[in-house]
Amino acid sequence: MRIHPIDKITGTVRLPGDKSISHRAVMLTSIAEGRSIITNFSTSADCTATLECFRHMGVEITREGNTLTVSGVGKRGLRKPGGPLFCDNSGTTMRLMAGILAFQDFESVLTGDESLSRRPMSRIVDPLRQMGARIETSDGHAPMTILGTDLNGCRIEPEIASAQIKSAILLAGLGAKYVTTVIERTPTRDHTERMLEWLGVDMDESDEAGGRAMSVNGDCRLMARNIDVPSDISSAMFFIVAAACLPGSRMVLTGVGMNSSRTAALDVLGRCGVSIEISEVREQSNEPVADLTVTGGIRSPESRIVIDRSIVPNLIDEIPVLAILGTRLDCGLEFRDASELRVKESDRIAAVVTNLRSMGADVEEFDDGFLVRRSELRGAELQCFGDHRIAMSFAVAGMIADGDTFLKGAECVAVSFPDFFDKMSGVSGQRFSA
Repeated sequence: MRIHPIDKITGTVRLPGDKSISHRAVMLTSIAEGRSIITNFSTSADCTATLECFRHMGVEITREGNTLTVSGVGKRGLRKPGGPLFCDNSGTTMRLMAGILAFQDFESVLTGDESLSRRPMSRIVDPLRQMGARIETSDGHAPMTILGTDLNGCRIEPEIASAQIKSAILLAGLGAKYVTTVIERTPTRDHTERMLEWLGVDMDESDEAGGRAMSVNGDCRLMARNIDVPSDISSAMFFIVAAACLPGSRMVLTGVGMNSSRTAALDVLGRCGVSIEISEVREQSNEPVADLTVTGGIRSPESRIVIDRSIVPNLIDEIPVLAILGTRLDCGLEFRDASELRVKESDRIAAVVTNLRSMGADVEEFDDGFLVRRSELRGAELQCFGDHRIAMSFAVAGMIADGDTFLKGAECVAVSFPDFFDKMSGVSGQRFSA
């Protein structure tokens, strides 16, 4: 994909539905009782993988554009699939679905593409085994064979702060005997808890010493209910950063999810001197949403901003595009305690550092992150490393660089945002060409 420099971004856009919420919407309405309608479902390949997995387990799901109708079969109504369930490139699909499959009465096998097969699965397998789950892996990686069995509720404190681990345990708890409790010391995304409550599950939350405890009772029932998915704030970040880096821009994003566990990136942008107006705050299917207006130009802070363990878990997906913003800050932007980036679809630390250096940026790599100093970017030939967030981040970099940028493998944006280049073209005036 060839990226030209642009002067500014203007216009109003509604982005596709949030990936994290879309995954959970399909999973939970599939095991609810009755029919649910999901609107603004994510266009991503990842979420389509989740949808297809549940179809293969006997759930009737019809799709018209971005609207799904799901006929739920109840917690134990899934049927044994005719073959392995292919999760494509989606770690969320594999990890969360493992929790649901652990208490079914059949054997299932979860597989993924080459990238997903390299990503660690022991982090969810180990706590599920504490509940009695019978799961076999290939040295801690996919494929995973799950032998459905009776589970017992217990108290689990994951070693890693991760919404996927927490969600896998809570979803397994839906079919376990007694109560399952997850202890969380560092807050992570709470979309699973919110959606369970939306579907009638009585979640018990309480404060623990230095953290929070979330409990679910295996006797609960999920009742069908319609879900309107907010626009994906992670996708919005590419547009926000592009507009912020281009003086004269004015970008309006409507209906964006404003879950407090996802807005850490907005807080960072504010600290970096980006002008964002939040308006029309409202609630949508138990999730807060709002309209965002971004004005171009950055009031660079007087000292370096360091992003560390205190907020990294809640903006891990946004770090690659925030790195692009860092090249516009007088004192730079530093990321630490972000080693989780090394086991995403790519080694995102290495990918960001490699591409920024190719564009002439001054960047220093650490084991757990990197430091980006103020730099004037120049167009270059870049690799996407098969990673959708790297591709979109460096499309933004190309738009603010001096000279044309060539992205190899940019088609991988389909994993999370197939319409990315079309949407960006509509507000930038650029016609992207392969």
